Amino acid sequence: MRIVIAIWLLLFTLPIFAAPKSELWSYWQPHDPKNTNKISHQDWQQLLDKYLVIQPNQTLFRYNQVSSTDKQKLATYIKRLSAQNPHRYNRDVQFAYWVNLYNALTVQLIIDNYPVKSITKLGGLFSFGPWDQTIITINNKKLTLNDIEHRILRPIWQDPRIHYAVNCASLGCPDLLPKAFNSDQLDSQLDQAATRFINSEKAVKITKDGITLSSIYDWYQADFGSLTELQQHLNHYRVTPNVQLTQIRYTYNWQLNQKL
Repeated sequence: MRIVIAIWLLLFTLPIFAAPKSELWSYWQPHDPKNTNKISHQDWQQLLDKYLVIQPNQTLFRYNQVSSTDKQKLATYIKRLSAQNPHRYNRDVQFAYWVNLYNALTVQLIIDNYPVKSITKLGGLFSFGPWDQTIITINNKKLTLNDIEHRILRPIWQDPRIHYAVNCASLGCPDLLPKAFNSDQLDSQLDQAATRFINSEKAVKITKDGITLSSIYDWYQADFGSLTELQQHLNHYRVTPNVQLTQIRYTYNWQLNQKL
């Protein structure tokens, strides 16, 4: 009987994914619109060039092939970004800074814990993934991945395409772009990310029985708006704008986006 109760309690307390709300951390709002200085992301670009594998329907990463030298390069890049004060830069530079940092930190997490079948296995026994772990300190502020995405990026920029820019190292996630985010090309890069994802079956799969959408559109409904607005958003980026949002199901694949 005790064993049954213990199993029941374990199942009852197992974490399930709940998307955080967009809640501004006002400390990160300041910016300098007059500052035209840039932040280099060349080290991150070199890692993408070397280890990102672009396939027609899926982008994968060679986590198991990253050399010791390149692990150190990634760590150095992240440390260099952490030493920057984002307040000193304009909004576009800030956006590229936060997105590239988020993606680099995610890749580093997988590399440091490899082999792992899913990022959801990280973060402790009763945690669903590592997103609430303190992972970096900037301006003497401790931050998690959730802080970067949900307390900085989403509330400050209020652009649903952010969900296509940040990568969670999973097959169900929008792909890592082959190019690091560049403050001079943000709009086109965000459109590129949206187009690639929305035209993949992991985002939108249409069958005679209805339509299956990525759970991203369920978790972040507040960002994409009503079903009518979401339908307009999807058809805007579809090569064949044939999305009719009826009989909707949602799905997401948390398996690691690795290339063996």
